[in-house]
Amino acid sequence: MTEDAVIRVQSPIALPEDDLDRSLRPRRLEDFIGQEALKDQLSVSIAAAASRAEPLDHVLLAGPPGLGKTSLAQIVAAELEVPFVPTAGPALERKGDIAAYLTALEPRAVFFVDEIHRLPRALEETFYPAMEDRCLPITVGQGAGARVVTIDLPPFTLIGATTRTGLLSTPLRDRFGIQHRLEHYGAEELARIVRRSARLLDVSIEDEGAIAIAQRSRGTPRVANRLLKRVRDYAEVRGSGVVSAVVAGAALDLLEVDHEGLDRLDREILRTICEKFSGGPVGLSTLSVSVGEEQDTIEDVYEPYLLQRGLIERTPRGRAATRRAFAHLGLEPPGPPSLL
Repeated sequence: MTEDAVIRVQSPIALPEDDLDRSLRPRRLEDFIGQEALKDQLSVSIAAAASRAEPLDHVLLAGPPGLGKTSLAQIVAAELEVPFVPTAGPALERKGDIAAYLTALEPRAVFFVDEIHRLPRALEETFYPAMEDRCLPITVGQGAGARVVTIDLPPFTLIGATTRTGLLSTPLRDRFGIQHRLEHYGAEELARIVRRSARLLDVSIEDEGAIAIAQRSRGTPRVANRLLKRVRDYAEVRGSGVVSAVVAGAALDLLEVDHEGLDRLDREILRTICEKFSGGPVGLSTLSVSVGEEQDTIEDVYEPYLLQRGLIERTPRGRAATRRAFAHLGLEPPGPPSLL
């Protein structure tokens, strides 16, 4: 099966070739920037599976949002030259939903479940025989006349993506033969991603401009690409069209993204802890109400980067701001330094 055929399988609407070529997602493992150890391990597993004409073992990709889990899943399918069938945990509500997907898979296909930790616990057990024995027991009828019919499944690879590995049950997690965690990217890797995306978007960018964007991208390629598009707009409207360090800095200041990569809500979270609660600790539910954002969003999207930058810490009583957070906001920390 050709690579183009794989792309058509994953999308119900065939995209024009020009749109595919301009996509910012890498199409092959060699084009994927960063996560070198993960790439090396995956390349060995993919090559071994391809040489034996067998499906790749089931894969679990974990890590914060925006680091490339979906892109890697698509790349695995492209490298194996097999169909890519995507869905998401919240979209699977009944056993029939899972059965409809699994029974329609082509041999060796990649079945991708995003946010697999949000799969209803009762449905996790449906995957156990499918992953281990390639069969799907279905109960037909009700009451005393009910009987179990076993449907044989084609060999396939389940790739699960999750931002919260701890919410997966141990039996499900242990059935993934290949498990990887993606880590935040360094500024140099993000600058390479920005330069690559700029070429695909036909944006003129200087190396210093790419670095300026990378340094404010929270260690996340998705954020870097989003900021690049907004900086491009600024460069076209208020500049010469070339993204330089000065233009990138002015555009990002306009977007309220500071030199640490913190946006308005990041600073609002810090300011709430520092000013309203004297540096904390404050419970996640209270913090959520105070800033007007969902708990899951704070915990999954904002908190990991604030923790990574050493701006907050988790305590048994809740979230607390560090001295670095007070300094970042230009505030004086309360109490003696030894308490923070």
